[in-house]
Amino acid sequence: MLKQRREAAETVAEALFAAEKAIDAAIATTATLAALMPTSRQAARVSALIGQDAIMSAINTMQALGVAREGIVTTHKHLSVAQHDVGLSAVSFGEPAVKPGDEIPKTGRLTVAA
Repeated sequence: MLKQRREAAETVAEALFAAEKAIDAAIATTATLAALMPTSRQAARVSALIGQDAIMSAINTMQALGVAREGIVTTHKHLSVAQHDVGLSAVSFGEPAVKPGDEIPKTGRLTVAA
């Protein structure tokens, strides 16, 4: 029974991490596009009226992607609760990451200054 729960959790965790990565990549790519449009317009020496609708669409897309990211982060939090509820709180999935509230790992070479 524990083996099946762990396998199911690993499958869900992989899909979650892939979704998080995809949303972050979409945000970064769309931000690059949004930044390129006004600089390209200026370099081409065309009126600010040109491409305004496209810039606004990219900005609106960024906002939607921000909402999507907030949603996937909330999903992650809910899955962390579910992980505990099914008895897998001691199991780590994916790469270790520093989360808010976690201490920064100490390497022995550097310390955090107050």
